[in-house]
Amino acid sequence: MSYKVFLVEDEIVTREGIRDNVDWESVGFEFCGEAQDGEVALPLIEKTQPDVLITDIKMPFMDGLQLCKIVREQMPWIKIIILSGHDEFEFAQSAVKLGVSEYLLKPISAVELQSVLQNIAGVLDRERKERANLKALQGRVMDVLALKKERLLLDLVVGGLSSSEAIEQYGDIGLKMIAQYYLVILIKVDLFENSDYLDPQKRQKIQQIVTALTDMHAGAFYAHKSVEEVLLIMMGDDPQQLLEDGKFLAGLIKKDIENDIGCRTTFALGSIQERLANIHLSFADALANTNNSTRSISAASDYAAGNLLETPKLNQKAVEGYLRSGLISDFDAFFKQYLTNISEAALHSTLIKHYLFVDFILTSAQFVYELGGEETEVIPVMTDVESLMADLQTANQIREALRNLITAVLTFRNDQANHEVEELIFQAKVYIDAHYIQPDLLLEDVANCVNLSPSHFSTVFGREMGESFKSYLTRMRIERAKELLRTTNLKCSEVAYQSGYSDPHYFSYAFKKSTGIPPQQFRQLAQP
Repeated sequence: MSYKVFLVEDEIVTREGIRDNVDWESVGFEFCGEAQDGEVALPLIEKTQPDVLITDIKMPFMDGLQLCKIVREQMPWIKIIILSGHDEFEFAQSAVKLGVSEYLLKPISAVELQSVLQNIAGVLDRERKERANLKALQGRVMDVLALKKERLLLDLVVGGLSSSEAIEQYGDIGLKMIAQYYLVILIKVDLFENSDYLDPQKRQKIQQIVTALTDMHAGAFYAHKSVEEVLLIMMGDDPQQLLEDGKFLAGLIKKDIENDIGCRTTFALGSIQERLANIHLSFADALANTNNSTRSISAASDYAAGNLLETPKLNQKAVEGYLRSGLISDFDAFFKQYLTNISEAALHSTLIKHYLFVDFILTSAQFVYELGGEETEVIPVMTDVESLMADLQTANQIREALRNLITAVLTFRNDQANHEVEELIFQAKVYIDAHYIQPDLLLEDVANCVNLSPSHFSTVFGREMGESFKSYLTRMRIERAKELLRTTNLKCSEVAYQSGYSDPHYFSYAFKKSTGIPPQQFRQLAQP
């Protein structure tokens, strides 16, 4: 796998020499961009996200050390190679403080730079391997904890653990098992209804569904009793609320398994228990309700097929569509169409409320992430959803909380769109500044640079700049010609060539049209 390298050097001959003479691919690198100074380089570095930055020290506008300091603060993973023609102690000392990987004196040969890059590639390879090993280790630790949690839950439910043992052992793995009331729900998935073969993919999907929905409720845990059976253990402070939340969560799991996997699913609720030590009694009642159809929860399958499945769910596609193209002023209409029913249901169930806000926040966070934003900055309530929901007791409070969330996301979306246009125009101007003296520079060239069609780029450029591309280019060239006429003794034909005009006669025409006087007369007026 190759790494990306970005070059910052104000001397064009040196920059092009490095860019064109180093065999990047042979040492495992891809040349991803260049700039003539730190100020121009920064937005390009943020966009390309290189692994290695090669930069000169002495540059106009923003020098190499300033650039390194900003890159080290904002993108600390980037390796930095500094090039300098100054063999001075203070430069090297400053570079060391900034944590640069190499400090090289000019002139440097392609072979020498390739050798340095090869060493850095080795460092990057080791770091990547270490990150992969750490991630794998973390995964194994999480798997062990998950298995331990399930084992403890099963021991607790079947009466193999005392309440004190359960509280102590769950505390060791960071779980809180203390509440006023407890409930066990037994969910059965018929994996062998149409086949004697156990499809491991179906088993994995069931695991994902149960995990995702259970994690939405802080007072819910699960354990696999067998290949086809899942136990939900729920806790709460209000028995009626706990029963309703249990029915709702089990119904969601049943519906998602049947819709997504196609396996018939049933569930049965146990009895509400006030003591953790009696949770095995709730499990026994759930088993009895499963085995005795006349005692099934009203019955459990009838309940699940009836009102529970009619409980409104968040329309994620509608939310995603509104986030992408909706207006803040349209929120009331959007709320009325898509959120009213589920908001009303949320007033009667903590779990439904949790489901609504967590799903809504996750959908919004994914959208913010796709736009390149920091989710917790745009949606700060992500860090404390429980406190948010605890304060929401009325329909108006729920609506205003959702309005605030939507407003924050849409405001970020609009600001991001404006920022992208500004960055696009900035990149276009940088490209024009670097190429305007080329007589054959066309609008299509600049449009390709910013990945837009010529017609779209022309529209955006004209709207943002207040003048057409052609007018801007002409103005740049005429300003360059004025500078040369004032500061040099070049012939007018040479001034034309160095200002982007291949035809001196057309240059004189364009210059007079812009300034009102021919080039030679302008030069005479500029003289004292």
